[in-house]
Amino acid sequence: MAFPDDVLTEDEHVVLHLHPHWKALIRPVVVLLLAVAAVVASIVLLPAGTAGTIGMWVVVAAAVVAVVPFAVWPWLVRRTTHYVLTNERVLLQHGVLSRDRRDIPLNRVNDHSMSQRFVERLLGCGTLTIESAGERGQSVLVDIPHVERVQTTLYELIEANHDKHTLGDGEMREILKEARETRPAGETVQ
Repeated sequence: MAFPDDVLTEDEHVVLHLHPHWKALIRPVVVLLLAVAAVVASIVLLPAGTAGTIGMWVVVAAAVVAVVPFAVWPWLVRRTTHYVLTNERVLLQHGVLSRDRRDIPLNRVNDHSMSQRFVERLLGCGTLTIESAGERGQSVLVDIPHVERVQTTLYELIEANHDKHTLGDGEMREILKEARETRPAGETVQ
C-alpha cells in the first residue's frame, strides 16, 4: 500500500513519507498473541475426542473473530495512512476500503504545532497540528514518529516555499535597474 507517486506534480518531490508510529500496533500485537495462546492452549489442554475437538474449533473461531477487527484491521489502517511532506504541499491520505486525501499547499499553512505526552516522548512520537487557510482549518496528525524532526522539516519547507515565491531585495533592485535602463528617454518611473 505504497503512496502513489502519480499524484505528484512534475517539479514536486517527496521529502518525508510517514505512517503512524509503531505504537499503534501494540494493542493489535497483544490481541494476536493472546489469540494464538488461546488456540495453542485449547489444542494442548482440551481432551482428545469429539468434545475436545468441538471446544478447540470454538476457541479457534473466537480467536479469528477477535483477531480480524482488533489486530488485522488496525494494521491495515496504519498501512493505508500516509503523511507526506513534499516541497510544495502536505498530503494526508487514509482509508482501507475507501480513500480520503487532503492536500494542504505550503503557502496556505498558517501555523503548525506539536505536542507530546510523557509516554510519547519516551516512544519518540507525538501529535502535529497544522492550521491552514480554508474551510477545514486544522488538521491533527496523531502518532507522528519523530514529531520534532517532522515539525522542523515542515518549517523549513514552508520557508523555502516562501523564498521561492517572493523576491528578495537584490532581485527587486535588479528589476528596478533593468526597468530604468529600458524606459524611453524623458519618461519617469513613479
